[in-house]
Amino acid sequence: MTKILTGGVGKTEVAHTVSGLALDGLEITVSNDMDAAMKLRAGQADYYLGTCHTGAGASLGILVGLLGRPLCHTFGRHVPAEDEVTALLADGKKVFGFAIDQIDVIAPLMARAIAARG
Repeated sequence: MTKILTGGVGKTEVAHTVSGLALDGLEITVSNDMDAAMKLRAGQADYYLGTCHTGAGASLGILVGLLGRPLCHTFGRHVPAEDEVTALLADGKKVFGFAIDQIDVIAPLMARAIAARG
């Protein structure tokens, strides 16, 4: 079971959106940035999807500080293509930030790409 934590201002909406996809093998939990960082470091979670108004800062600040930039990626205002998400996951990224007004597009894209990794 792949565990995804959600955080930021749209954390509940992200969790609801991803849960609504009913993808096998994914467990979604609403969290916060500090708890998520500790769970990711301890191996108790696999990914974090964080949201803020711009997708470029507050959604990942604590996680970048505690886990390091190599594990984190922010989409900012950019909506990625499926192949970009797949490449980021293959590169070892585990923490993703995006804007709350793009939850309906990016959250399903991320969830499907994560589920496809098994």
